[in-house]
Amino acid sequence: MTGAIQAHNQKSAAVWNSGGAHYEAISRGIADSIEHCVLRLDPKSGERVLDLATGTGWTSRVLARRGAKVTGVDISEKLVDAAIARAKSETLDIDYQIGDAESLPFEDGAFDAVASTCGVMFASRPEAAAAELARVCKKGGRIALTTWLSDSNLFKMFMIMKPYMPPPPTFAPPSPFEWGGTDRIRELLAANFDLAFERGTSFYREPSGEAAWNTFSTGYGPTHSLAKSLDEARREELRRDFIAFHEGFRNELGVCVPREYWLTVGVRR
Repeated sequence: MTGAIQAHNQKSAAVWNSGGAHYEAISRGIADSIEHCVLRLDPKSGERVLDLATGTGWTSRVLARRGAKVTGVDISEKLVDAAIARAKSETLDIDYQIGDAESLPFEDGAFDAVASTCGVMFASRPEAAAAELARVCKKGGRIALTTWLSDSNLFKMFMIMKPYMPPPPTFAPPSPFEWGGTDRIRELLAANFDLAFERGTSFYREPSGEAAWNTFSTGYGPTHSLAKSLDEARREELRRDFIAFHEGFRNELGVCVPREYWLTVGVRR
C-alpha cells in the first residue's frame, strides 16, 4: 500500500528526493538523538510502531532491533528505496511505504506507538500532521518526537542558507522551527495527548567544516537542492559561508556542533 502525496507537497517531496541514499550520513549525524527518542518511547517486542518521516530508515532500524513491528513512511520515494535496501542488508523485517504525513494511508488507531525524529516538523501543514499523529495512534498509545529548538544551531545553519534562497511565496507554509517551542507543540498536540518534554543536545561531528559541506550538499535535500539551483559564483559563496559556520565549532580533533532539540513524549487519550 502506498499513500498518495498531496499536490501541495510534491515540491517538498522532490527536495527530499534530491539527497537520495546519501541522506544516511545526515541520520548518522543525529544518531544520538535517535537513541534518546527510542529510549523514551520504550517500544515493546511485537508492538506496532510507525516511524514517520523515516528518511533512509535509521530510526526504524533501531526500533526493529528492539523487537517492534515497524512501519516506516516517508514523502520521498528515493529515501524509501534506500531504507528498503538498508533494512534488507541487515535482514530486518520493516514495512516501508511512501506516504504524506498530512494524509497517512493507515486506519484509525493502527499503531501502538509513533516516532518521528526531526521529521514531522517539516510537514507544510502542521495542524494536519498533528491530527494524523493522533488519528493513527491508538488510545493509550504513545508518541515520541524530536524537534529542533527554534534557536538551535540547526536553525542557525538554515539562517546561513536563507540569503541564497528565493523569496518565499506569498502564502508560505509556517516555519518548521515552530515545533522548537513547547507552547507551539502543546497547541498542536495537547488536545489529544498527555505531553511531557525533555531537552536534549545532539553533537554533529566532522573532521572539518568542508566535510560538513560535503555531507550536507550531497545528502541533505534542502542544502543539496539549494546548491544545485545556484550559479557557480553564488554556490561558492554559499559553500564558503556554510564551511565558516561549522568551522566556528572547531576543536583540536575537528568540528563538533551542539544542536539542541526537544523530545516530546505523549500518551494518547
